[in-house]
Amino acid sequence: MKRFLVITLIVVSAVQCRKETTPATPINSLNISSTGKSAHDLLSSDTYSSLSIEIQYMPGMQLLPESLNNLTSFLNTYLNKPGGITITQKQIGSFSADTVSLRQVADFETQNRATYTNGNVIAVYILLSDADYGTSPNVLGIAYLNTSMVLFEKSIIAHSGGFGEASRLKVESSVLEHEFGHLLGLVNLGTPMVTPHEDEAHQHHCNNAKCLMYYETETFGFTNRVENIVPSFDANCLNDLKANGGK
Repeated sequence: MKRFLVITLIVVSAVQCRKETTPATPINSLNISSTGKSAHDLLSSDTYSSLSIEIQYMPGMQLLPESLNNLTSFLNTYLNKPGGITITQKQIGSFSADTVSLRQVADFETQNRATYTNGNVIAVYILLSDADYGTSPNVLGIAYLNTSMVLFEKSIIAHSGGFGEASRLKVESSVLEHEFGHLLGLVNLGTPMVTPHEDEAHQHHCNNAKCLMYYETETFGFTNRVENIVPSFDANCLNDLKANGGK
């Protein structure tokens, strides 16, 4: 069921959490909570035994096959979904703009998203944008609702694979998994911390520079790390996920 609501977006960025309000738009009410609100539902099988991920990509922005494989492995490692995890991909139209606001991203989702949480299946929406983020051009991805995220794929492609830069696979996979980490409530964003480890200078990010949830993972700064290894959750993040229903 769709209804008209004003959506307040909780934005996770490299600098701070920002809040933006979208115009009144139709969207399933189970998919309009704040980022991290569905962390337990995503991690556990208490309410939802299955996960359905809808990936929509703009022309030329499709994920690398290896990144999709990495995402699948990531989800199977940390989520309790005995009913299975399915991922669908579809090409959609372009933003036809150099930059976009988060409001434009959310409106685009409302107009194009097809899969919503229903029954025992929780749904996640991932948009791969061909426009940069106008508010903070150095941001490569944002988890902006409880089951929604956007990757600024144009920026990821432009700032990876060159001299002194990490590979596109490393950057793409890392940003994708980092933003999913925010949907899972990390850090202190819906999944309680077993041990305090939130970076005071970068809210909702881990204070361990080697952890996947370190703030630089979603910024241009991360692309300059030439070692081509996708970071993992550190022990503190793993403990948080397990305590909130994850594997």
